[in-house]
Amino acid sequence: MQLNGSEIVVECLKEQGVDTVFGYPGGSILNIYDALYKHSSEIRHILTSHEQGAAHAADGYARATGKVGVCMATSGPGATNLVTGIATAYMDSVPMVAITANVTLPMLGKDSFQEVDIAGVTMPITKHGYIVKNVEQLADTLREAFRIAKSGRPGPVLVDITKDVTAAVCEYTPAPARVVVPPMSCSQEELDMVIQYIEEARRPFIYLGGGAVISGAYAEVAEFAELADAPVCDTLMGKGAFDGRSPRYTGMIGMHGTKASNLGVSQCDLLIALGARFSDRVTGNPKKFAEGARIIHIDIDAAEINKNIRVDASLMGDLKLVLENLNRKLPRQNHGDWMQTIAGLKEKYPLKYDDSKLSCPYVMETIDKVTGGEALITTDVGQHQMWAAQYYHYTKPRTFLSSGGLGTMGYGLGACIGAQVGQPDKICINIAGDGCFRMNMNELATASRYNIPIIQVVINNHVLGMVRQWQTLFYGKRYSQTVLSDKVDFCKVAEGLGCEAIRVTRKEEVAPAIERAIAMKAPVLVECLIPEDDKVFPMVPAGAPIAEVFDGDDLEKE
Repeated sequence: MQLNGSEIVVECLKEQGVDTVFGYPGGSILNIYDALYKHSSEIRHILTSHEQGAAHAADGYARATGKVGVCMATSGPGATNLVTGIATAYMDSVPMVAITANVTLPMLGKDSFQEVDIAGVTMPITKHGYIVKNVEQLADTLREAFRIAKSGRPGPVLVDITKDVTAAVCEYTPAPARVVVPPMSCSQEELDMVIQYIEEARRPFIYLGGGAVISGAYAEVAEFAELADAPVCDTLMGKGAFDGRSPRYTGMIGMHGTKASNLGVSQCDLLIALGARFSDRVTGNPKKFAEGARIIHIDIDAAEINKNIRVDASLMGDLKLVLENLNRKLPRQNHGDWMQTIAGLKEKYPLKYDDSKLSCPYVMETIDKVTGGEALITTDVGQHQMWAAQYYHYTKPRTFLSSGGLGTMGYGLGACIGAQVGQPDKICINIAGDGCFRMNMNELATASRYNIPIIQVVINNHVLGMVRQWQTLFYGKRYSQTVLSDKVDFCKVAEGLGCEAIRVTRKEEVAPAIERAIAMKAPVLVECLIPEDDKVFPMVPAGAPIAEVFDGDDLEKE
């Protein structure tokens, strides 16, 4: 059948099972928006307040559902406003297709109005990028973009379409979405070596990363931990891939990881990394990281093997498939003494905070209790992000969404909107500091426009908390540009953007506020006022070995 380019875009989205797109229209992409209007009963479009919000929403949708998220923007500034969201998705391996429209083909390269080489701009932060200049190539390009976004190690793909292509007509032939088969390229010999290392170990430790969430290996990881009889720690991105209430679980590893995890990994004789990339925030000083242990690395991306940490054995492939094979062949191990040692570390070094006052850890523990641990939590970046990772028990995958690799302030609200759209039956709560919330708080207008029942919790300490913490500990308390004590009233802002608002100043107000926000079934802001000098502990100084982890008690002893 004969269709124009814009209709082909919509038909290809339908082929791929896309039910929602997030975006913002403009001149160059008007034809596509006209086609979306005609198909509004089949594809829902969420108009965000800013293109960056659209990218973060598509990202949150993808992380919460496991599907490919889709965002759209017009040429020039519309396209460049997607860049931070695309980079965020790239760093955290989130499947996304960003569709932009550019000026007409004759106007390319002439510094035309709102012309930007967005494919060139985003080349380092996408798995692939396309500029479609021929309508006959449009359908195949879009299909390929979705295949690339979700295959192997997922990531964002950009498709830039010139405006004349969106209007041109050609023959369109429907095609079903291609099934992506997860790869597994490890050999039997490699599997046997890994099994041998596990059998020889006396103090094994499992280190989980975001790949365990992406691959859907929740059940396989749990079985592997039992077979290996090993404790389990996770990264920020690995939250929920292992039951956070399990006796085997030791908490997060790294700069703000628990003492049990950091000291345990430093004492182990075998470290098994599952879908993790040995980030600098995890390893600290790489020369001192698990230096007495053999290291096994299982990952889908060959580029990650031996990139940051040299390993003794590796298995390449989709983690779920690799663990299925490994679990079938691995005899059950017994490390009772080691598990007792780890239990002792957990008992000796629990996470703790001053419970005499309102604090973010208390807020997170209360949210955990009120929601029964069943909420989907998104965060921005900073102290509140670490507290949200530490003090909420994540028992299921895809329930903690945060910008781990890029550390994008302003990520959480858009991501929470996308997550709630993708998982409408979930209670979706975004945790943000006041510094982060300022960056994209206009997306509350998006939530109110569509009555998306997110709960926006603002942890307001009137400072840029994490930066201030570093200034306190390492910069002689020189608080350069980190104090936010101004006249901004977040509750009035929320109400002005069409949302409900609740201010919390005392501990006993937290649970009723969260319960009330959930009962409203509407977008609600809950502002929690906490002291400006609360700190995230434990902590490892940048570049130090993770065994040098310290907390507030250690500082008081000095």
